[in-house]
Amino acid sequence: MSRGRLRVLLGAAPGVGKTFAMLEEGRRLRAAGKDVVVAVVETHGRAGTAELLDGFEVVPRTAFEHRGVSLDEMDLDAVITRHPQIALVDELAHTNAPGSRNAKRWQDVAELLDAGVDVYSTVNIQHIESLNDVVQQITGVPQRETIPDAVLRSASQIEVVDLAPQALRDRLADGEVYPATRIDAALSNYFRLGNLTALRELALLWLADEVDSSLQRYRAEHGIDAKWEARERVVVALTGGPEGDTLLRRGARIAARSSGGELLAVHVTSHDGLRAANPEALARQRALVEQLGGSYHQVIGDDIPTALVDFARGSNASQLVIGVSRRGRLAALLSGPGIGATVIRESGDIDVHIVAHAHAGMRFALPRLTGGLTRRRRIAGFATALIVGPLLTWGLSATSSIESMASDVLAFQLLVVVVAMIGGFWPAMFAAVLSGLALDFFFVAPLYTITIAHPLHLLALGLFMVVAALVSFVVDQAARRSRIASRAAAESELLATIAGGVLRGEDALQSLISRTRESFGLNGVRLLAGDEVLYTDGEPAEPEHTTVLPVGDRATLELSGRDLEASDRRLLAVIVAQIDASLEHTDLTATAQEVGPLAETDRVRSALLAAVGHDLRRPLAAATAAVTSLQSHGIALSEADRSTLLATAAESLDALAALVTNLLDVSRVQAGVLAVSFADVEIDDLLPSALDELALRPGAIEIDLPADLPAVRADEGLLQRVIVNLIANAVRFSPDDQPPLLAASTFGGTVQLRVCDHGPGVPDARKSDMFVPFQRLGDIDNLTGIGLGLALSKGFVEGMGGTLEADDTPGGGLTMVVTLPASTSPQSERAAE
Repeated sequence: MSRGRLRVLLGAAPGVGKTFAMLEEGRRLRAAGKDVVVAVVETHGRAGTAELLDGFEVVPRTAFEHRGVSLDEMDLDAVITRHPQIALVDELAHTNAPGSRNAKRWQDVAELLDAGVDVYSTVNIQHIESLNDVVQQITGVPQRETIPDAVLRSASQIEVVDLAPQALRDRLADGEVYPATRIDAALSNYFRLGNLTALRELALLWLADEVDSSLQRYRAEHGIDAKWEARERVVVALTGGPEGDTLLRRGARIAARSSGGELLAVHVTSHDGLRAANPEALARQRALVEQLGGSYHQVIGDDIPTALVDFARGSNASQLVIGVSRRGRLAALLSGPGIGATVIRESGDIDVHIVAHAHAGMRFALPRLTGGLTRRRRIAGFATALIVGPLLTWGLSATSSIESMASDVLAFQLLVVVVAMIGGFWPAMFAAVLSGLALDFFFVAPLYTITIAHPLHLLALGLFMVVAALVSFVVDQAARRSRIASRAAAESELLATIAGGVLRGEDALQSLISRTRESFGLNGVRLLAGDEVLYTDGEPAEPEHTTVLPVGDRATLELSGRDLEASDRRLLAVIVAQIDASLEHTDLTATAQEVGPLAETDRVRSALLAAVGHDLRRPLAAATAAVTSLQSHGIALSEADRSTLLATAAESLDALAALVTNLLDVSRVQAGVLAVSFADVEIDDLLPSALDELALRPGAIEIDLPADLPAVRADEGLLQRVIVNLIANAVRFSPDDQPPLLAASTFGGTVQLRVCDHGPGVPDARKSDMFVPFQRLGDIDNLTGIGLGLALSKGFVEGMGGTLEADDTPGGGLTMVVTLPASTSPQSERAAE
């Protein structure tokens, strides 16, 4: 059996006509011979919608009782049994009544689809999960009923039921959407013209994005790499240079020329992170992209042209914007075709725009040829030229002949290459000059004279110079990049070590100070706040060998030892920023520790005041009124009236005493000074007094205690109060025909008491909230105390060395599980036997 198909009618707001359109489509399909039934349709009292239901087969709904209220829901089993071709299911995001098989109506629809039934349904844009917060920002109204985006995107067909905002307001004003009592409030709040316009645009954009996502999935599934110009997409390549602003604005103008054009900016970085880029410029250009309505992306790739083209193809881009190279002519000549030429060659059917800018071709100078190699290597290069050069000349002159001239030249050329690889540019040039002079003096006629009589000799000397320059350039660049990589690795290791120390639980500031001294080879590092030394590592040196760096406004960092290089200071700036952040975090933590108890005390005080202002005032007011009436001399009271007033006063004062006792007990539990008197307590002996205290009607609770139940180590008075609280809650929430159950069992040296009710239950996410003082989850009346019962019960049980946990009752409801240690006394063991 094939799975059914889902068709959804999407509306921007209530009242646009989704249900009406669904019923009209159902009529058309039924006229075409399709088997169509109405599974559930919400008319909301709208006469036009109700009229369209005439003639449809409507599956009767099923009723659920919840807190004395009857709620009608779709009868899922009846619809599956009926098995029509098409089922009309209104309000896809609807939340089902408690007790239903599924919590949400879209889950019911999923079962219908699995059963092979096609479903037509409706949903509003505010119910889509990813847009829920956006709609709340627009309208100011939170939406609690949501549907996952994936459920909606799985529909085979999504249609927007569109209605102009003013037309919807006119419908609302005519009473076609809400009753007359709600029209004014709706028009001035949710259904304002600006809100409706924004919601309409949001619905259309969401559907457009869904269409685009479907197109991308289709292209991926069918392996289509060629561009489909369904929407103009312009990709701008950013290098981090100053020309990025010009390229972005040009790309935005290109995208704006086509309706619905999209701007994407991309920056390619290497795997090792060593490719130079200006982070500040990239951050500024990223902000500019967002201002222009585009999106910023960063991809990794060592081959920049290939990475750019791959990104453009993956984004289904139609145009690619790059800048003219900033390299000079000489640099371009030496390094071959640039990124622009390669991108054009590999772009295929993607249009490439090469944009001129003010920074194009400004690099006329050759790259620096020094600085990559150390001084020791340069000295070694000069020494090699001075030592090996004469030795090579002496060895070759001993075997020199006309036939050996070519090999002699190659030998001196090899010397130049070796010297260039050892010492770089200047040693190589020195070796080239010496080799040229040696060749001319010892091997070229006339011998033993420095005479360049033939142009070829001058050419040979020039070739030596060129070879030396090119090889030394390559060696210098390789050394420079090696040093950059080593430096980056060292910096990364330093930061990773610092972060690792903090994560392992070390003191963050002490870890920063210690790693700083070790990494930079310093004698000592101190962190001072004024004259106070906060942290120190090593021994401070004399003041003339000390570097002082400010750490925000809080402290100063004192470094003792060697002078720091510029690259060291750059890394130190990062470390100083981390120290400043750690100091700020420490200050905030200290402040939070000081404010935390005050905030908790204030919260308890506020809750206590609220309780005193309401729950304590009721019994106090009743008792005061009864006593005042008894003391009144102007009113003649009968004995029955006096008895009633006395009973009212006594009952109110008892309730008042119980509330005050609970408040005092909560304060003792929170302060950790709860007095517990342990003894062996038999549950059978404790239950009668607890049930007498509750004064329950016969049959109000079922009891299932095994005959061999051992005694527990507990405080008899506290345990009785726990059982009374739990049974009272279970009785209040259980229906009359399903009384709660009190059962007990033994497990691993403990006794477990279970109080099970068959009420609405509590979601897993809210179970921990039940044990917070002054919480009354689900209580909507003012006669159920101040929310201390479960908090006290948990405190009492934990004070006796046990646990109190909440679990689900099979079939629905809540089970409270009290676990206490079983008694190990001989009397208890004999009783169990």
